[in-house]
Amino acid sequence: MESGNHTEVSEFLLLGLSEDPELQPLLFGVFLSMYLITVLGNLLIILVIGTDSHLHTPMYFFLSNLSFIDICFISTTIPKMLVNIQTQSKDISYMGCLTQVCFLTIFVGLDNFLLTVMAYDRFVAICHPLHYTVIMNPRLCGLLVLISWLIIFWISLIHILLIMRLTFCIGTEIPHFFCELAQVLKLARSDTLINNIFLYVTTALLCVFPLTGILFSYAHIVSSLMKMNSTEGKYKAFSTCGSHLSVVSLFYGTGLGVYLSSAVIHSSQRNSIASVMYTVVTPMLNPFIYSLRNKDVKRALGRPLSRAASCL
Repeated sequence: MESGNHTEVSEFLLLGLSEDPELQPLLFGVFLSMYLITVLGNLLIILVIGTDSHLHTPMYFFLSNLSFIDICFISTTIPKMLVNIQTQSKDISYMGCLTQVCFLTIFVGLDNFLLTVMAYDRFVAICHPLHYTVIMNPRLCGLLVLISWLIIFWISLIHILLIMRLTFCIGTEIPHFFCELAQVLKLARSDTLINNIFLYVTTALLCVFPLTGILFSYAHIVSSLMKMNSTEGKYKAFSTCGSHLSVVSLFYGTGLGVYLSSAVIHSSQRNSIASVMYTVVTPMLNPFIYSLRNKDVKRALGRPLSRAASCL
């Protein structure tokens, strides 16, 4: 089908969450609020960690990176959605769609890798406390983040190169509020066997292996805690893992929920609504989890507030 060749496709149509005109102002207000809360909350975490010397540790170095990635993650999809609602348009350019796929792949993958690295950090801190500063030195921490970026960058680049060889019909409608990789592959008019094989392989790399690493780390952490005689020592050691466990549960729980809903519910609109959980809600809640459940972050947030109050 020559008219469907991707060289002739200049744009796709994003159908969004709802086509009801009366719901558009509500959707705009809700998602704008969630976007601003996410960006400001994660920026606050980065600012507090950067300015408070007590938080210059490996755990908070990884947390600041996670906050930065969450800002980038939500900024990949929501601004375009808000512009489309405001302009009453559904268009997204061909290159704009590929850009969304590229950056979404990068930031979802980095979330997975960083959560795994943070689990390893807690494993070293609890199971090998005497060697913690030697093992988790600044060079290793920076290297772990750099390797994560390099791996996911090349995976994302290969995905994009494979998509560029596919053909699409002019006026292709994407039943989503952003260009999701799986949805784009479903709408292609040419053979996607290679794309799907690579997608399954990278899904194993980006989900199964990191999750296995997290479970392995916490299995050893629980084993070490069971050997402790002091109940207070057990609680103090495990309390440092509470925030991370909450974020891991939220990230993988919402991701699993989206996967199961897409498998059980054959409704594009409902699947799009389910996707809101991991693309918007998870990045928004992460700063609250770390600020409300983490004593060090709460103290760091309280210091400037107490200084400001003393000046009044």
